Amino acid sequence: MADGVRGFTTYNHMLMPTSYGDEEAEYWRLIDGVTQWDVAVQRQIQLSGPDAANLTQILSPRDLSQFAVGQGKYIGMCDHQGTLINDPILLKPDDDRYWLSIADSDMLLWSRAIASERGFSVDIVELDVAPMALQGPKAEELACAIFGDWVRDLKYFWFRETGVEGIPLLLARSGWSKQGGFELYLLDPAKGVDLWNIVREAGAPWDIGPGYPNPCERIESGLLSWGGDTDDVTNPFEVRLDNYVDLDVPDDVIGIKALREIKANGPLRHQLGLILDDATPQPFHTVWHPIMSGNHRVGDMTNGIWSRRLNRTIGYALVHHNLNPGDEVEVMRDDLSVAGILTDLPFIGV
Repeated sequence: MADGVRGFTTYNHMLMPTSYGDEEAEYWRLIDGVTQWDVAVQRQIQLSGPDAANLTQILSPRDLSQFAVGQGKYIGMCDHQGTLINDPILLKPDDDRYWLSIADSDMLLWSRAIASERGFSVDIVELDVAPMALQGPKAEELACAIFGDWVRDLKYFWFRETGVEGIPLLLARSGWSKQGGFELYLLDPAKGVDLWNIVREAGAPWDIGPGYPNPCERIESGLLSWGGDTDDVTNPFEVRLDNYVDLDVPDDVIGIKALREIKANGPLRHQLGLILDDATPQPFHTVWHPIMSGNHRVGDMTNGIWSRRLNRTIGYALVHHNLNPGDEVEVMRDDLSVAGILTDLPFIGV
């Protein structure tokens, strides 16, 4: 297969590459160099029309009143009970046009249902826009080589319409890592292979190579995986998204009344880091493991992996709000009890 891809996962009803045969090299390219990711599975739901702005605000408890054209924002989307149902990047290409760059759930149907319920005049479609990511500390140098030095002035989460060799795209300073980088929103789906090859050839001086959203780096860096680190009742306050909930948004924002009540009473759980007392490298896991304190179950280890920089098994703990960093716990993994200690997040960086 192209560029040696060896594994896939399903995401938004599509296949996303998850291995190119050398996990070690793929990780360190992201940490020390630059890597390119095929993230076409990151679908774009476009809301356009006279009521697009109203609908967009109703779909998220984050205040969007100062949202500018050319800007992106990380937002949460909740149901009427305040449960987190997606955490997309919202982009604003025009005053009456918005893109939800979604995580792995059907926000097209949700958005259409809410628009119909409210009687809004808005057109909601899934665009055939295929993103590619450039991630790593050398990503900016490569992006400047391809698009020009103006890229250095692009602020985090902002984007600009541009192109390369006649291929139209939006270039955004964003991506699902903490190593810095960009996302290229390809506007002509027929040019995906061409764009991939142009970037690969331009990146040769920086020893670019293929990769994918790396689970080790994202856990080390404290990035949330919606659906991986959340369940069917998780609210934003439980997973460190307090800063993305504005309690004074209008009352008709979906979930805001429930979120105000949750905030007033205090969430039942919170997300912490977890370091296991286990010197044996463990593969990435998405199956939740019970966390015990004494004889009581106090939560779950959600996602975990062997950290290549810390040389320990680390992961996220969604635990009772009374537990704190420094508390010792036991993780029940495959009928075995493994000692661990709760910690602040992120594990690496700030």
